[in-house]
Amino acid sequence: MAAKRFTIAIVGALSLLLATPFASLAISQEKKESPGLSEVLTDLLQGAGGEDTTAGPDRRVPFGRDEMQLSYAPLVKQTAPAVVNVYASQTARVRSPFDGDPFFEQFFGRSMPRSQSSLGSGVLVDEAGFIVTNFHVIKDADEVKVAMSDGREFASKVLLKDESLDLAVLRIESDKPFPTIGIGDSDALQVGDLVLAIGNPFGVGQTTTSGIVSALARSHIGISDSGFFIQTDAAINPGNSGGGLINMGGQLVGINTAIYSRSGGSIGIGFAIPSNMVRAFVEAAKAGRDFFERPYIGATFDVITPQIAESLGMETPYGALVSAVETDGPSEQAGLKPGDVVLTFNGARIEGVDALGYRLATQPIGTQAELGVLSKGEEKKVDIALTRAPEGASVTQMQLRGRSPFAGAKVADLSPRLAQRLGMSADTKGVAVVEVDRNSPAGGFGLRPGDIVREVNGQTIDSARKLSDASQQNARWWRFTIERDGQLMRQVLRY
Repeated sequence: MAAKRFTIAIVGALSLLLATPFASLAISQEKKESPGLSEVLTDLLQGAGGEDTTAGPDRRVPFGRDEMQLSYAPLVKQTAPAVVNVYASQTARVRSPFDGDPFFEQFFGRSMPRSQSSLGSGVLVDEAGFIVTNFHVIKDADEVKVAMSDGREFASKVLLKDESLDLAVLRIESDKPFPTIGIGDSDALQVGDLVLAIGNPFGVGQTTTSGIVSALARSHIGISDSGFFIQTDAAINPGNSGGGLINMGGQLVGINTAIYSRSGGSIGIGFAIPSNMVRAFVEAAKAGRDFFERPYIGATFDVITPQIAESLGMETPYGALVSAVETDGPSEQAGLKPGDVVLTFNGARIEGVDALGYRLATQPIGTQAELGVLSKGEEKKVDIALTRAPEGASVTQMQLRGRSPFAGAKVADLSPRLAQRLGMSADTKGVAVVEVDRNSPAGGFGLRPGDIVREVNGQTIDSARKLSDASQQNARWWRFTIERDGQLMRQVLRY
């Protein structure tokens, strides 16, 4: 019976709280010794066996009608001017089956160039005009324009882009400084934190939505090669790509990138690239890098499965299993061996291989990191140097010529550094296509930067010189094997 009376008392207290104007509940300065409203509510909840919801000064549930009427408007007013619309256009020529035939061209004409465009968002992160957006927003664009929320438009220059991270940095210029949003610490986010998503969905104009952080460190969601995303239920729709995910302090904590949806509209599952990755990418752009370099440690890693974890005596499967170590590389010098497990990186728990890759990518080259390692059943700490990927024995790029499907392509022997530039694993070996002239035979046959040529007319290709010699053959039939994104493709062409 006593428990029932106590429950009623709490409900009554909450009802009084919600029904009474906030002003009438305020405690005057003359009565400082009287307990405040929050203290009374806390004591009641603790007495009922509940948790202390006011333990943290920055995170607590709202109580009181006046607090429920608070607005995000001041935060939006502060941050929205720094979120821009990004318009990317590309002139594409669609080939006609009659192109090249004078008889049919006089009746049907030649195919005409067609303009393709895409719409996205971006965030100004520096008053000098540096803008962060998604790679897929400006991919293959011939022209990129930026529209401010105040109506101004600017032509922009693409300073740096990376398809594997789905990030790009643009630059616009003006005599006056631009409004900006400061880059916050995405590692400080917790599930349940309030966030705002600002962008230009469906091209209707700048739009702000609110939500919470639904999950952290999401991976294997098919957005890009990066496997470390913030998940939010703040509504994100087409056109929001490249927009900002803002915390309650007005800081950028993520770049909105994609949604999970079967209809094309938001169903409350959106993903953003963490701001710590964005910060590292912007710094590389400001430094004038031609590609985003990740620190090199000279090791490859595999996933820890439940079976592997059990065999290693681990209670739960987490971390990254060292599968191979490069001779004289930073990992070997730090004492890492195949079979070791990396458990932490600078104190942060490593859930898997993707998490380790993310942590590495956010660190500056030339520094050191502390790894927590499980080796032969014992945990230890090791320091490892984060170095620049080596160039390899040959850095020469060769322009292929002759009458072959490879004419117009520039190729080179893969080194760890070149592999990084092309978005590959640093331990990838072979001869890679570095550049392709669109109007060349190689461009016409569909060769792409990043393709690895494995075989030509029965000859194994293990050097750029050998591929150059093979492309000089006077052959009518060409049989070759290309590796693209880990898949082998065999082609037979009459040329």
